[in-house]
Amino acid sequence: MQDKQVVVGMGEALWDVLPEGKKLGGAPANFAYHVSQFGLDSAVVSAIGDDALGAEILENLDKKELNHLIETVPYPTGTVQVELDPAGIPQYEIKENVAWDNIPYTAKLEALAERTRAVCFGSLAQRNVVSRKTINRFLDAMPHDNDALVVFDVNLRQGFYTKEILCNSMERCNILKINDEELVTVSRLFGYPGIDLQDKCWILLGKYNLKMLILTCGINGSYVFTPGKVSFQPTPKVEVADTVGAGDSFTAAFIACILRGLPVEEAHARAVATSAYVCTQNGAMPVLPAEYTA
Repeated sequence: MQDKQVVVGMGEALWDVLPEGKKLGGAPANFAYHVSQFGLDSAVVSAIGDDALGAEILENLDKKELNHLIETVPYPTGTVQVELDPAGIPQYEIKENVAWDNIPYTAKLEALAERTRAVCFGSLAQRNVVSRKTINRFLDAMPHDNDALVVFDVNLRQGFYTKEILCNSMERCNILKINDEELVTVSRLFGYPGIDLQDKCWILLGKYNLKMLILTCGINGSYVFTPGKVSFQPTPKVEVADTVGAGDSFTAAFIACILRGLPVEEAHARAVATSAYVCTQNGAMPVLPAEYTA
């Protein structure tokens, strides 16, 4: 087997159709793109349709020099209608039964899994059984050692989730990323709604034997919980263009810094700065200034 070396974003690759036009999006592509800006080998795993939008996704990824393992399947390429509210916060309408719902498991994908040092996947890409099974088979094929990072980034969109999917994903991951609104929903589902957010995080950290739990709270800062310790960072005040992809850039910067061997507090500070910068730019994949990625 080759050395473990690749950081993978797995799930939806799609077009965010914004008021000013369409932009390449989907959390896995955003994550992999920002990881690559930190100098690590990364790849996007997804599926596209045999259509112009699919071809354009590949062109865009190639232009960004982003590695990908994207199969063409007989479903339309995914799109999301994004409307921004007055504060620049996106509202999403995600089309169903599209290509990324139907990511096939292939020999190439298994070979990639065997040399993956970190993977990030979400709940949205598991709304359909085909992609859900592929994600789980990928996790099974990854190296089972203590160094591999398996990141579950909760993304509760339009009711595309179940308690069973969330439980299974939390059992499979060793790093959980969740925001404050998602944590409230998950807590209701799991039956402990009446305690404060930090206590809920400690419960999840212990229950699922996690290395880390990342909690983002918008303008109220963010936390990284590790056994016995918590890191807090305030959210910088910036002029927001839009918040599309900001959370993905946070995850990417944090994981890239952890893989580089930085301590949790420093990785957390880098993640916050990166995410704040992305908020000042339009779209999810701006080029990061060198001082963020050095």
